[in-house]
Amino acid sequence: MLQAHSFLWHYLWVSPNLLLLSLGVLAIRCQIQKEFPFFVAFCFIAPLEQLSVYAADISPWITPENFWRIFLAGLVIEGFLKIFLLGEIFGNVFGTYTSVAEFGKSVIRAVAVALSLCAVAGAAYVRRDNSHWLISGSHVIEQTIFIIESGLLLFIFLFASHFRIPWKPRSFGIALGLGVSSCVHLATWAVMANGGMLDRRYFLDFLNMATYHVCVLIWVYYLLVPRKTPMTSMVSLPENNLAIWNRELERLLQ
Repeated sequence: MLQAHSFLWHYLWVSPNLLLLSLGVLAIRCQIQKEFPFFVAFCFIAPLEQLSVYAADISPWITPENFWRIFLAGLVIEGFLKIFLLGEIFGNVFGTYTSVAEFGKSVIRAVAVALSLCAVAGAAYVRRDNSHWLISGSHVIEQTIFIIESGLLLFIFLFASHFRIPWKPRSFGIALGLGVSSCVHLATWAVMANGGMLDRRYFLDFLNMATYHVCVLIWVYYLLVPRKTPMTSMVSLPENNLAIWNRELERLLQ
């Protein structure tokens, strides 16, 4: 069962991507793309990239080198898309403070893009975990993307918690799914990097695939399941440091 090209292996690689594609279609029908355009784009681009890698893996005429080229190209595309998605989450969480939200989105995207480019450049010089540069470089870039992703998500959660900014359900669901996926992938990479479970590495691959499936189900739940709108009184919130920053940013931009 827990072997490559087993029924479970095919299921865990294909089914969550088909489910994510379906979520993208339903999100458009529910007009969610107006609120989260980059996430809806992610619902289409990420599954198509994963299914392309899957097709390359099971196709006998695709050479191993071409497989890793396809994998690397999809990895870079998905990585940059996640950068814009993280900026979108920040902007949605802090949407009440317009200037802070726009400034934060720009900073997140600029820093993440710069770090990603550094990872691409550094992949050629770091210690290789494989004799072929294409495989080792792909591993380095993949780990770097997950590190950047988890770090920026942690920053958003801590920043919102510090200023007691309430999360909208959809923003929280998207961030939760991304956070779970990145943390599990980094944990499995840490185990493999320290020589753990070398004879059962396939178990870690199945763990990553199953985690991705769970994350897709989290996104389906938070984006499509309707929720009751809580009754709140129209009481103005007290001014805090974030409100002051927002006002000063508006003054500077003007």
